[in-house]
Amino acid sequence: MILDLKFVRGRVVTMDPAHPVASVIGVWAGRIAGLDDDVADLPARRVVDLGGATVLPGFIDAHNHLAWAGRASRTLDIFACRTVAQVVDLLRVATRSSDWLEVAGYDHRALDRPLTSRDLDRVGTRVYVQDLSGHACVVSSDVLHVLPGHVLRDAPRGDDGAPTGFLAEGAQTAVRALRLPYSLDDIAADVELGARQCAREGVVLAAEAGVGGGLIGSSPLEVEAYQRAALPIRVQLMVSADRLEPVAAHADDGVRRAVPLGLRTGFGGDWLSIGPLKLWTDGGMIARTAALTWPYEGMDTAGQLQDDPDLMRAAILDGHTAGWQLAVHAIGDRAVDFALDALADAQAAHPRPDARHRIEHCGLVRPEQLDRIADLRVIPVIQPTFLHTYGDDYSRVMGPERAPWMYRGRTFLDRGITVAGSSDRPVADGAPLRAIQFMVERLSGSGLPVGPDEAVTAREAVAAYTTGAARACRVEDRLGTITPGKLADLVVLADDPLTCDPARIADIDVLATVVGGTFPHDRAALAR
Repeated sequence: MILDLKFVRGRVVTMDPAHPVASVIGVWAGRIAGLDDDVADLPARRVVDLGGATVLPGFIDAHNHLAWAGRASRTLDIFACRTVAQVVDLLRVATRSSDWLEVAGYDHRALDRPLTSRDLDRVGTRVYVQDLSGHACVVSSDVLHVLPGHVLRDAPRGDDGAPTGFLAEGAQTAVRALRLPYSLDDIAADVELGARQCAREGVVLAAEAGVGGGLIGSSPLEVEAYQRAALPIRVQLMVSADRLEPVAAHADDGVRRAVPLGLRTGFGGDWLSIGPLKLWTDGGMIARTAALTWPYEGMDTAGQLQDDPDLMRAAILDGHTAGWQLAVHAIGDRAVDFALDALADAQAAHPRPDARHRIEHCGLVRPEQLDRIADLRVIPVIQPTFLHTYGDDYSRVMGPERAPWMYRGRTFLDRGITVAGSSDRPVADGAPLRAIQFMVERLSGSGLPVGPDEAVTAREAVAAYTTGAARACRVEDRLGTITPGKLADLVVLADDPLTCDPARIADIDVLATVVGGTFPHDRAALAR
Protein backbone atom coordinates (compact mmCIF):
# COMPACT_ATOMS: atom_id res chain seq x y z
CA MET A 1 0.00 0.00 0.00
CA ILE A 2 1.25 3.48 -0.85
CA LEU A 3 -0.09 6.18 1.44
CA ASP A 4 -1.18 9.51 0.03
CA LEU A 5 0.26 11.35 3.01
CA LYS A 6 2.29 10.50 6.08
CA PHE A 7 2.87 12.76 9.07
CA VAL A 8 6.00 11.96 11.06
CA ARG A 9 7.70 13.27 14.22
CA GLY A 10 4.52 14.71 15.66
CA ARG A 11 3.07 14.86 19.17
CA VAL A 12 -0.31 13.41 18.23
CA VAL A 13 -3.06 13.66 20.84
CA THR A 14 -5.75 11.44 19.36
CA MET A 15 -8.56 11.98 21.95
CA ASP A 16 -9.16 8.25 21.42
CA PRO A 17 -8.70 6.30 24.68
CA ALA A 18 -7.85 3.16 22.71
CA HIS A 19 -4.68 4.81 21.35
CA PRO A 20 -4.20 8.10 23.25
CA VAL A 21 -0.95 9.33 21.69
CA ALA A 22 1.02 8.73 18.53
CA SER A 23 3.88 10.15 16.49
CA VAL A 24 3.02 8.95 12.96
CA ILE A 25 -0.25 9.29 11.02
CA GLY A 26 -0.90 7.65 7.68
CA VAL A 27 -3.54 9.04 5.32
CA TRP A 28 -5.09 7.34 2.30
CA ALA A 29 -8.13 8.44 0.26
CA GLY A 30 -8.86 11.25 2.69
CA ARG A 31 -9.04 9.00 5.72
CA ILE A 32 -6.70 7.93 8.49
CA ALA A 33 -5.12 4.68 7.38
CA GLY A 34 -3.27 3.97 10.61
CA LEU A 35 -1.02 5.21 13.38
CA ASP A 36 2.57 4.57 14.45
CA ASP A 37 3.87 1.06 13.69
CA ASP A 38 0.91 0.22 11.46
CA VAL A 39 2.03 2.81 8.90
CA ALA A 40 5.55 3.83 9.88
CA ASP A 41 7.22 1.61 7.25
CA LEU A 42 4.72 2.23 4.46
CA PRO A 43 5.81 4.42 1.53
CA ALA A 44 3.91 7.67 0.96
CA ARG A 45 3.53 10.08 -1.93
CA ARG A 46 4.14 12.94 0.48
CA VAL A 47 5.84 12.88 3.88
CA VAL A 48 5.24 15.81 6.25
CA ASP A 49 7.82 16.26 9.00
CA LEU A 50 5.99 17.87 11.91
CA GLY A 51 9.18 18.61 13.81
CA GLY A 52 7.56 17.95 17.18
CA ALA A 53 4.42 20.03 16.55
CA THR A 54 1.23 18.96 18.30
CA VAL A 55 -1.58 17.40 16.30
CA LEU A 56 -5.18 17.22 17.53
CA PRO A 57 -8.39 16.14 15.85
CA GLY A 58 -9.63 19.09 13.82
CA PHE A 59 -11.88 21.36 15.86
CA ILE A 60 -15.64 21.28 15.34
CA ASP A 61 -17.63 24.47 15.82
CA ALA A 62 -21.11 23.16 16.62
CA HIS A 63 -22.88 26.54 16.30
CA ASN A 64 -21.55 29.02 13.79
CA HIS A 65 -22.85 31.59 11.31
CA LEU A 66 -20.64 31.39 8.25
CA ALA A 67 -22.67 33.62 5.95
CA TRP A 68 -23.23 36.24 8.64
CA ALA A 69 -19.53 36.16 9.59
CA GLY A 70 -18.46 36.56 5.97
CA ARG A 71 -20.90 39.38 5.40
CA ALA A 72 -19.82 41.11 8.62
CA SER A 73 -16.18 40.95 7.51
CA ARG A 74 -16.96 43.08 4.43
CA THR A 75 -19.53 45.35 6.11
CA LEU A 76 -18.78 48.71 7.70
CA ASP A 77 -18.17 48.00 11.37
CA ILE A 78 -18.73 50.54 14.16
CA PHE A 79 -17.53 48.35 17.03
CA ALA A 80 -14.56 50.64 17.73
CA CYS A 81 -16.71 53.78 17.99
CA ARG A 82 -17.25 55.26 21.44
CA THR A 83 -19.67 58.10 20.69
CA VAL A 84 -22.73 58.49 18.52
CA ALA A 85 -20.98 61.41 16.78
CA GLN A 86 -18.20 59.06 15.69
CA VAL A 87 -20.76 56.61 14.34
CA VAL A 88 -22.53 59.30 12.33
CA ASP A 89 -19.26 60.64 10.92
CA LEU A 90 -18.24 57.14 9.84
CA LEU A 91 -21.58 56.39 8.22
CA ARG A 92 -21.66 59.65 6.29
CA VAL A 93 -18.65 58.63 4.20
CA ALA A 94 -19.63 54.98 3.87
CA THR A 95 -20.03 53.37 0.46
CA ARG A 96 -23.31 51.64 -0.25
CA SER A 97 -23.40 48.31 -2.06
CA SER A 98 -27.18 48.51 -2.53
CA ASP A 99 -30.02 50.91 -1.78
CA TRP A 100 -29.54 49.92 1.86
CA LEU A 101 -26.64 51.01 4.04
CA GLU A 102 -25.89 48.02 6.25
CA VAL A 103 -23.69 48.46 9.30
CA ALA A 104 -22.26 45.88 11.72
CA GLY A 105 -20.89 45.92 15.26
CA TYR A 106 -23.41 48.06 17.16
CA ASP A 107 -22.94 47.81 20.94
CA HIS A 108 -25.18 50.19 22.86
CA ARG A 109 -23.10 49.58 26.00
CA ALA A 110 -19.95 51.03 24.41
CA LEU A 111 -21.38 54.36 23.19
CA ASP A 112 -22.05 57.56 25.11
CA ARG A 113 -25.76 56.98 24.50
CA PRO A 114 -27.91 54.62 22.45
CA LEU A 115 -28.08 55.20 18.71
CA THR A 116 -31.49 56.34 17.40
CA SER A 117 -33.31 56.63 14.10
CA ARG A 118 -32.86 60.42 14.22
CA ASP A 119 -29.10 59.91 14.26
CA LEU A 120 -29.34 57.65 11.23
CA ASP A 121 -31.61 60.11 9.40
CA ARG A 122 -28.62 62.46 9.28
CA VAL A 123 -26.80 59.82 7.23
CA GLY A 124 -29.37 58.99 4.57
CA THR A 125 -32.19 56.61 3.80
CA ARG A 126 -32.63 52.91 4.48
CA VAL A 127 -29.96 52.57 7.14
CA TYR A 128 -29.80 49.28 9.03
CA VAL A 129 -27.40 48.95 11.96
CA GLN A 130 -27.02 45.39 13.26
CA ASP A 131 -26.67 44.83 16.99
CA LEU A 132 -23.73 42.62 17.98
CA SER A 133 -26.08 39.99 19.35
CA GLY A 134 -27.94 39.46 16.08
CA HIS A 135 -31.18 39.89 18.04
CA ALA A 136 -31.72 43.62 17.53
CA CYS A 137 -31.04 46.54 15.21
CA VAL A 138 -31.42 50.30 14.83
CA VAL A 139 -32.96 51.66 11.64
CA SER A 140 -33.62 55.03 10.04
CA SER A 141 -37.07 56.64 10.18
CA ASP A 142 -37.96 55.80 6.59
CA VAL A 143 -37.68 52.10 7.45
CA LEU A 144 -39.92 52.56 10.49
CA HIS A 145 -42.57 54.21 8.32
CA VAL A 146 -43.07 51.14 6.13
CA LEU A 147 -43.23 48.59 8.94
CA PRO A 148 -46.65 47.19 9.91
CA GLY A 149 -48.29 48.92 12.84
CA HIS A 150 -48.24 45.84 15.06
CA VAL A 151 -44.46 45.66 14.70
CA LEU A 152 -43.99 49.18 16.10
CA ARG A 153 -46.65 48.93 18.79
CA ASP A 154 -44.25 47.77 21.50
CA ALA A 155 -41.09 49.41 20.11
CA PRO A 156 -39.16 51.66 22.56
CA ARG A 157 -40.09 55.34 22.27
CA GLY A 158 -38.32 58.58 23.05
CA ASP A 159 -39.49 61.54 25.13
CA ASP A 160 -41.49 62.81 22.15
CA GLY A 161 -43.40 59.54 21.86
CA ALA A 162 -41.78 58.61 18.55
CA PRO A 163 -40.07 55.21 18.08
CA THR A 164 -36.34 55.34 18.80
CA GLY A 165 -35.53 53.03 15.90
CA PHE A 166 -34.30 50.22 18.17
CA LEU A 167 -36.06 46.98 17.21
CA ALA A 168 -35.52 43.55 18.75
CA GLU A 169 -36.44 39.95 17.96
CA GLY A 170 -39.63 39.71 15.86
CA ALA A 171 -39.53 43.42 15.03
CA GLN A 172 -35.98 43.04 13.74
CA THR A 173 -37.08 40.05 11.66
CA ALA A 174 -39.74 42.27 10.08
CA VAL A 175 -37.04 44.78 9.10
CA ARG A 176 -34.83 42.10 7.61
CA ALA A 177 -37.79 40.89 5.54
CA LEU A 178 -37.74 44.29 3.83
CA ARG A 179 -34.09 43.84 2.88
CA LEU A 180 -34.04 40.14 1.97
CA PRO A 181 -33.23 38.12 0.03
CA TYR A 182 -29.53 38.39 -0.64
CA SER A 183 -28.40 36.96 -3.96
CA LEU A 184 -27.11 33.41 -4.00
CA ASP A 185 -23.76 34.56 -5.37
CA ASP A 186 -23.39 37.05 -2.50
CA ILE A 187 -24.32 34.41 0.08
CA ALA A 188 -21.89 31.90 -1.43
CA ALA A 189 -19.08 34.47 -1.34
CA ASP A 190 -19.88 35.28 2.30
CA VAL A 191 -19.93 31.58 3.20
CA GLU A 192 -16.49 31.16 1.67
CA LEU A 193 -15.15 34.12 3.65
CA GLY A 194 -16.58 32.72 6.89
CA ALA A 195 -15.31 29.23 6.17
CA ARG A 196 -11.79 30.51 5.49
CA GLN A 197 -11.86 32.27 8.87
CA CYS A 198 -12.69 28.91 10.45
CA ALA A 199 -9.92 27.10 8.59
CA ARG A 200 -7.33 29.57 9.86
CA GLU A 201 -8.40 28.73 13.42
CA GLY A 202 -8.25 24.95 13.08
CA VAL A 203 -11.96 24.33 12.49
CA VAL A 204 -12.71 21.45 10.10
CA LEU A 205 -16.51 21.35 10.49
CA ALA A 206 -18.78 24.32 11.08
CA ALA A 207 -22.47 23.87 11.86
CA GLU A 208 -24.34 26.78 10.27
CA ALA A 209 -27.02 27.62 12.85
CA GLY A 210 -30.03 28.48 10.74
CA VAL A 211 -30.70 28.62 7.00
CA GLY A 212 -33.82 29.37 5.04
CA GLY A 213 -35.58 31.57 7.59
CA GLY A 214 -35.63 32.57 11.24
CA LEU A 215 -33.51 35.36 12.66
CA ILE A 216 -30.56 34.95 10.32
CA GLY A 217 -31.77 33.30 7.13
CA SER A 218 -30.60 35.10 3.97
CA SER A 219 -32.74 33.56 1.22
CA PRO A 220 -35.43 30.90 0.78
CA LEU A 221 -32.95 29.28 -1.62
CA GLU A 222 -30.08 29.47 0.85
CA VAL A 223 -28.97 25.84 0.70
CA GLU A 224 -28.11 26.32 -2.98
CA ALA A 225 -25.63 29.03 -2.00
CA TYR A 226 -23.72 26.49 0.10
CA GLN A 227 -23.72 24.12 -2.85
CA ARG A 228 -22.27 26.88 -5.03
CA ALA A 229 -19.59 27.85 -2.52
CA ALA A 230 -16.06 26.49 -2.79
CA LEU A 231 -15.99 25.13 0.75
CA PRO A 232 -12.52 24.76 2.32
CA ILE A 233 -14.01 22.96 5.34
CA ARG A 234 -16.99 20.72 6.03
CA VAL A 235 -20.33 22.39 6.69
CA GLN A 236 -23.49 21.16 8.36
CA LEU A 237 -26.69 23.16 7.90
CA MET A 238 -29.35 23.67 10.55
CA VAL A 239 -32.66 24.32 8.81
CA SER A 240 -34.97 26.93 10.31
CA ALA A 241 -38.21 25.55 11.73
CA ASP A 242 -39.92 28.19 9.56
CA ARG A 243 -39.51 25.66 6.74
CA LEU A 244 -41.90 23.16 8.38
CA GLU A 245 -44.99 22.76 6.20
CA PRO A 246 -48.20 20.73 6.61
CA VAL A 247 -47.89 17.43 4.73
CA ALA A 248 -50.43 14.83 3.66
CA ALA A 249 -48.30 11.93 4.88
CA HIS A 250 -49.61 8.41 5.47
CA ALA A 251 -51.44 8.10 8.77
CA ASP A 252 -48.98 5.43 9.93
CA ASP A 253 -46.12 7.96 9.63
CA GLY A 254 -47.72 10.25 12.20
CA VAL A 255 -46.10 13.31 10.60
CA ARG A 256 -48.16 16.51 10.52
CA ARG A 257 -45.50 18.96 9.35
CA ALA A 258 -42.17 18.44 7.64
CA VAL A 259 -39.58 20.13 5.47
CA PRO A 260 -40.51 19.53 1.80
CA LEU A 261 -39.61 16.10 0.40
CA GLY A 262 -39.16 14.76 3.92
CA LEU A 263 -35.62 16.10 4.23
CA ARG A 264 -34.27 15.86 7.75
CA THR A 265 -31.16 15.47 9.87
CA GLY A 266 -28.51 13.28 8.24
CA PHE A 267 -29.12 14.05 4.57
CA GLY A 268 -25.99 14.88 2.55
CA GLY A 269 -22.36 13.86 2.45
CA ASP A 270 -19.11 14.43 4.30
CA TRP A 271 -18.62 17.97 2.91
CA LEU A 272 -22.14 19.39 3.07
CA SER A 273 -25.00 17.91 5.04
CA ILE A 274 -28.22 18.75 6.85
CA GLY A 275 -28.02 18.79 10.63
CA PRO A 276 -30.66 19.73 13.18
CA LEU A 277 -33.87 21.70 12.83
CA LYS A 278 -33.23 25.10 14.39
CA LEU A 279 -35.80 26.74 16.67
CA TRP A 280 -35.63 29.96 18.67
CA THR A 281 -37.34 30.34 22.06
CA ASP A 282 -35.86 33.61 23.36
CA GLY A 283 -33.43 36.40 22.57
CA GLY A 284 -29.93 37.26 23.77
CA MET A 285 -28.16 38.70 26.80
CA ILE A 286 -26.53 41.58 24.90
CA ALA A 287 -29.94 42.82 23.76
CA ARG A 288 -31.44 41.99 27.21
CA THR A 289 -34.03 39.80 25.51
CA ALA A 290 -32.91 36.40 26.85
CA ALA A 291 -35.90 35.13 28.86
CA LEU A 292 -35.12 35.00 32.60
CA THR A 293 -37.21 33.88 35.56
CA TRP A 294 -36.61 37.21 37.25
CA PRO A 295 -35.40 40.56 35.88
CA TYR A 296 -31.94 41.61 34.86
CA GLU A 297 -30.14 43.37 37.70
CA GLY A 298 -31.12 47.03 37.92
CA MET A 299 -33.71 46.69 35.14
CA ASP A 300 -37.45 46.15 34.94
CA THR A 301 -37.26 43.55 32.15
CA ALA A 302 -36.81 39.81 32.35
CA GLY A 303 -36.44 39.40 28.59
CA GLN A 304 -38.97 37.69 26.37
CA LEU A 305 -39.92 34.46 24.71
CA GLN A 306 -39.43 34.57 20.97
CA ASP A 307 -42.98 33.71 19.93
CA ASP A 308 -46.32 32.42 21.14
CA PRO A 309 -45.50 29.47 23.44
CA ASP A 310 -48.10 27.22 21.82
CA LEU A 311 -46.62 27.81 18.38
CA MET A 312 -43.09 27.13 19.59
CA ARG A 313 -44.18 23.98 21.42
CA ALA A 314 -45.99 22.73 18.32
CA ALA A 315 -42.86 23.25 16.19
CA ILE A 316 -40.77 21.25 18.67
CA LEU A 317 -43.29 18.41 18.75
CA ASP A 318 -43.75 18.34 14.97
CA GLY A 319 -40.03 18.51 14.27
CA HIS A 320 -39.34 15.70 16.72
CA THR A 321 -42.12 13.56 15.25
CA ALA A 322 -40.80 14.13 11.72
CA GLY A 323 -37.46 12.62 12.76
CA TRP A 324 -35.36 15.72 13.19
CA GLN A 325 -32.65 16.28 15.71
CA LEU A 326 -33.66 19.59 17.29
CA ALA A 327 -31.38 22.53 18.07
CA VAL A 328 -33.42 24.74 20.39
CA HIS A 329 -32.06 28.24 21.01
CA ALA A 330 -32.56 28.96 24.71
CA ILE A 331 -30.27 31.38 26.56
CA GLY A 332 -32.17 32.50 29.64
CA ASP A 333 -33.23 30.06 32.35
CA ARG A 334 -36.94 30.67 31.65
CA ALA A 335 -36.35 29.73 28.02
CA VAL A 336 -34.38 26.65 29.15
CA ASP A 337 -37.39 25.63 31.26
CA PHE A 338 -39.62 26.01 28.21
CA ALA A 339 -37.27 24.01 26.01
CA LEU A 340 -36.93 21.17 28.51
CA ASP A 341 -40.69 20.98 29.05
CA ALA A 342 -41.38 20.88 25.30
CA LEU A 343 -38.65 18.31 24.62
CA ALA A 344 -39.96 16.13 27.45
CA ASP A 345 -43.47 16.34 25.99
CA ALA A 346 -42.16 15.42 22.54
CA GLN A 347 -40.29 12.38 23.86
CA ALA A 348 -43.30 11.26 25.88
CA ALA A 349 -45.54 11.45 22.80
CA HIS A 350 -43.06 9.83 20.40
CA PRO A 351 -40.09 8.20 22.18
CA ARG A 352 -36.78 8.41 20.30
CA PRO A 353 -33.94 7.20 22.57
CA ASP A 354 -31.13 8.67 20.48
CA ALA A 355 -32.83 11.85 19.28
CA ARG A 356 -29.82 13.72 20.66
CA HIS A 357 -31.66 17.03 20.92
CA ARG A 358 -29.61 20.09 21.76
CA ILE A 359 -30.09 23.35 23.59
CA GLU A 360 -28.15 26.04 21.78
CA HIS A 361 -26.37 28.37 24.22
CA CYS A 362 -27.91 27.07 27.47
CA GLY A 363 -26.58 30.36 28.80
CA LEU A 364 -28.16 30.54 32.25
CA VAL A 365 -28.95 27.26 33.98
CA ARG A 366 -30.27 27.13 37.53
CA PRO A 367 -28.94 24.32 39.75
CA GLU A 368 -32.27 22.45 39.72
CA GLN A 369 -32.27 22.39 35.92
CA LEU A 370 -29.04 20.39 35.68
CA ASP A 371 -30.56 17.00 36.48
CA ARG A 372 -33.40 17.59 34.00
CA ILE A 373 -30.88 18.23 31.24
CA ALA A 374 -29.07 15.02 32.18
CA ASP A 375 -32.27 12.97 32.43
CA LEU A 376 -33.45 14.12 29.00
CA ARG A 377 -29.99 13.48 27.52
CA VAL A 378 -29.99 16.95 26.04
CA ILE A 379 -26.67 18.30 24.76
CA PRO A 380 -25.84 21.90 25.76
CA VAL A 381 -24.04 23.66 22.89
CA ILE A 382 -22.19 26.44 24.68
CA GLN A 383 -20.13 29.49 23.65
CA PRO A 384 -17.42 29.96 26.30
CA THR A 385 -15.92 32.97 24.51
CA PHE A 386 -19.07 34.96 25.27
CA LEU A 387 -17.87 35.15 28.86
CA HIS A 388 -14.34 36.07 27.87
CA THR A 389 -15.63 38.91 25.68
CA TYR A 390 -18.77 39.97 27.55
CA GLY A 391 -18.27 38.36 30.96
CA ASP A 392 -18.01 41.63 32.89
CA ASP A 393 -21.28 42.92 31.46
CA TYR A 394 -23.11 39.59 31.76
CA SER A 395 -21.98 39.19 35.37
CA ARG A 396 -23.28 42.65 36.19
CA VAL A 397 -26.73 42.15 34.68
CA MET A 398 -27.09 38.66 36.14
CA GLY A 399 -25.96 39.65 39.62
CA PRO A 400 -23.81 37.67 42.08
CA GLU A 401 -26.28 34.82 42.61
CA ARG A 402 -26.84 34.02 38.94
CA ALA A 403 -23.44 34.86 37.44
CA PRO A 404 -21.93 31.47 38.45
CA TRP A 405 -24.72 29.70 36.50
CA MET A 406 -23.69 31.08 33.10
CA TYR A 407 -22.36 28.84 30.33
CA ARG A 408 -21.55 26.02 32.69
CA GLY A 409 -18.86 23.40 32.28
CA ARG A 410 -17.93 21.42 35.38
CA THR A 411 -21.46 20.83 36.66
CA PHE A 412 -22.58 19.59 33.24
CA LEU A 413 -19.71 17.11 33.02
CA ASP A 414 -20.16 15.91 36.59
CA ARG A 415 -23.69 14.78 35.66
CA GLY A 416 -22.50 12.93 32.58
CA ILE A 417 -23.84 15.57 30.20
CA THR A 418 -22.07 15.85 26.85
CA VAL A 419 -20.79 19.40 26.38
CA ALA A 420 -20.34 20.71 22.84
CA GLY A 421 -18.22 23.77 22.18
CA SER A 422 -19.04 26.44 19.64
CA SER A 423 -18.52 30.12 18.86
CA ASP A 424 -21.75 31.70 17.49
CA ARG A 425 -19.33 33.49 15.17
CA PRO A 426 -19.42 36.49 14.52
CA VAL A 427 -21.11 37.41 17.82
CA ALA A 428 -17.77 36.75 19.52
CA ASP A 429 -14.25 35.56 18.70
CA GLY A 430 -14.56 32.31 16.77
CA ALA A 431 -11.20 30.77 17.70
CA PRO A 432 -11.64 27.45 19.56
CA LEU A 433 -8.33 27.92 21.38
CA ARG A 434 -9.63 31.14 22.95
CA ALA A 435 -12.74 29.28 24.14
CA ILE A 436 -10.67 26.37 25.46
CA GLN A 437 -8.54 28.74 27.51
CA PHE A 438 -11.63 30.35 29.01
CA MET A 439 -13.10 26.96 29.95
CA VAL A 440 -9.93 26.19 31.89
CA GLU A 441 -9.42 29.61 33.51
CA ARG A 442 -12.97 31.05 33.65
CA LEU A 443 -11.57 34.59 33.41
CA SER A 444 -13.08 37.40 31.37
CA GLY A 445 -10.87 39.54 29.15
CA SER A 446 -10.40 41.97 32.04
CA GLY A 447 -9.42 39.17 34.42
CA LEU A 448 -12.76 38.93 36.24
CA PRO A 449 -13.50 35.39 37.48
CA VAL A 450 -16.81 34.23 36.00
CA GLY A 451 -18.17 31.11 37.66
CA PRO A 452 -14.74 29.76 38.64
CA ASP A 453 -16.29 26.58 40.04
CA GLU A 454 -17.32 25.69 36.47
CA ALA A 455 -13.68 25.41 35.32
CA VAL A 456 -12.69 22.17 33.57
CA THR A 457 -9.38 20.55 32.69
CA ALA A 458 -7.63 21.35 29.44
CA ARG A 459 -8.41 17.87 28.12
CA GLU A 460 -12.10 18.28 28.95
CA ALA A 461 -12.11 21.66 27.21
CA VAL A 462 -10.46 20.23 24.10
CA ALA A 463 -13.02 17.41 24.17
CA ALA A 464 -15.83 19.97 23.93
CA TYR A 465 -14.44 21.02 20.51
CA THR A 466 -13.65 17.51 19.31
CA THR A 467 -15.50 14.49 20.73
CA GLY A 468 -18.31 16.49 22.35
CA ALA A 469 -19.04 18.62 19.31
CA ALA A 470 -18.79 15.55 17.05
CA ARG A 471 -21.47 13.83 19.11
CA ALA A 472 -23.68 16.93 19.06
CA CYS A 473 -23.39 17.03 15.26
CA ARG A 474 -23.90 13.26 14.97
CA VAL A 475 -20.57 12.77 13.18
CA GLU A 476 -18.67 10.88 15.87
CA ASP A 477 -18.26 7.96 13.45
CA ARG A 478 -16.20 10.22 11.15
CA LEU A 479 -14.71 13.02 13.24
CA GLY A 480 -13.69 13.97 16.78
CA THR A 481 -10.78 11.58 17.28
CA ILE A 482 -7.69 10.60 15.30
CA THR A 483 -8.67 7.00 14.71
CA PRO A 484 -8.02 4.68 11.76
CA GLY A 485 -10.98 4.78 9.39
CA LYS A 486 -12.09 8.27 10.33
CA LEU A 487 -11.70 11.30 8.10
CA ALA A 488 -8.20 12.78 8.02
CA ASP A 489 -9.23 16.09 9.59
CA LEU A 490 -6.52 17.49 11.85
CA VAL A 491 -5.20 20.68 13.38
CA VAL A 492 -1.45 21.19 13.75
CA LEU A 493 -0.44 23.45 16.64
CA ALA A 494 2.83 25.05 17.71
CA ASP A 495 2.27 23.91 21.31
CA ASP A 496 0.18 21.42 23.25
CA PRO A 497 -2.88 23.01 24.93
CA LEU A 498 -3.06 20.05 27.30
CA THR A 499 0.34 20.73 28.86
CA CYS A 500 1.22 24.39 28.28
CA ASP A 501 0.48 27.23 30.69
CA PRO A 502 -3.33 27.70 30.44
CA ALA A 503 -2.81 31.46 30.11
CA ARG A 504 -1.05 30.80 26.77
CA ILE A 505 -3.57 28.47 25.12
CA ALA A 506 -5.34 31.17 23.09
CA ASP A 507 -2.00 32.37 21.70
CA ILE A 508 -0.89 29.00 20.33
CA ASP A 509 -0.22 29.30 16.60
CA VAL A 510 -2.39 27.19 14.31
CA LEU A 511 0.32 25.94 11.95
CA ALA A 512 -2.02 24.04 9.64
CA THR A 513 -5.54 22.76 9.25
CA VAL A 514 -6.00 19.49 7.39
CA VAL A 515 -9.36 18.42 5.93
CA GLY A 516 -9.48 15.03 4.25
CA GLY A 517 -5.74 15.13 3.77
CA THR A 518 -5.81 18.58 2.09
CA PHE A 519 -4.45 21.81 3.58
CA PRO A 520 -6.98 24.68 3.50
CA HIS A 521 -4.70 26.49 5.96
CA ASP A 522 -0.95 25.94 5.95
CA ARG A 523 0.80 28.77 7.74
CA ALA A 524 3.89 26.63 8.34
CA ALA A 525 4.06 25.49 4.69
CA LEU A 526 3.97 21.87 5.80
CA ALA A 527 2.51 20.69 2.50
CA ARG A 528 5.42 21.96 0.38
